[in-house]
Amino acid sequence: MHMNSLAALALVAPASALLRFGCSQLVVERLDPLVNPGSNPSPHLHQIIGGDAFNVTMDAEAGDIAEKAACTTCQFTEDFSNYWTAVLFFKARNGTYQRVPQIPNVGFEGQTGGMTVYYMQDGLANYEQTSKVTAFKTGFRMLVGEAAYRTKEQANRFRQITYTCLQDMGTRFPESMDFPKEPCPAGIMANVRFPTCWDGKNLDSPDHMSHMSYPELGTFESGGPCPESHPVRVPQLMYETIWDTSKYNDPELWPEDGSQPFVWSMDDTTGFGSHGDYMFGWKDDSLQRAMDSPCYVNCPTLKTQSVEEMNKCSVPNTVDENFDGWLDALPGGRTGEKA
Repeated sequence: MHMNSLAALALVAPASALLRFGCSQLVVERLDPLVNPGSNPSPHLHQIIGGDAFNVTMDAEAGDIAEKAACTTCQFTEDFSNYWTAVLFFKARNGTYQRVPQIPNVGFEGQTGGMTVYYMQDGLANYEQTSKVTAFKTGFRMLVGEAAYRTKEQANRFRQITYTCLQDMGTRFPESMDFPKEPCPAGIMANVRFPTCWDGKNLDSPDHMSHMSYPELGTFESGGPCPESHPVRVPQLMYETIWDTSKYNDPELWPEDGSQPFVWSMDDTTGFGSHGDYMFGWKDDSLQRAMDSPCYVNCPTLKTQSVEEMNKCSVPNTVDENFDGWLDALPGGRTGEKA
């Protein structure tokens, strides 16, 4: 999607809500309370945003995240949800790794790393946002993507996990399912879009996916209907993470065979293993009220905080390991072959 389409959205008063907001970094560490609850550390490194109730366990029986959190790194103060993805690294020709920094999106300058989060009732191309959706419930959580996938055939299972090679900070098209093959002048945007049809019963499932489904036909953007097995239409949740790869754009830094040099923290050089985790933590009925209101970016039903306040919220690292500077191996011990 081009930046002028986003700009057009701002000129139209939506019939209902499209939330687009920034969240600063909460913590970067090797924890995954959804897939590996209680494991300290988890197998690979994640970057996490949202409420400060984030911890190593966070089982569903532990109670409402929103009641346990004291602050959030997100713009809306009633959103104590946690959102996370893997971490991007650059692999040098000598086989060492360096973590790629994250930068804020346009309009969220000053934010410390983090991501841009969307909750949409219709695809971005539908400026009116007319569809009604049911907000997620307390205790809801989900996962999209599979960290172990390494082929396009596998990744086709997830229709809307993509990358944008940023020519500038306004680039939104084209998107690819694997890592860009050429240097990207303004960085790489990793896009994660979650399924939008819920079974209406289960707040989670053993694989953290089965209680959710894509539309029966088409996609969320095309207004496809939900299948009978998953009849409840929920907001499309979307993450945009901008990785500042620009300092690695010198061709002399790239592998001699011309392959791309970036790798996810689970040792994925293809990009097909991209994934996103979500734990709902909006306070009371604040998300449903927002989705029923004429909101765009700023929302009259929600309280907002300054970027300075967002940046103040954090949690201490509980995993004692170094992941800054040049590393001989990815956090968790994964090593690549010496180039």
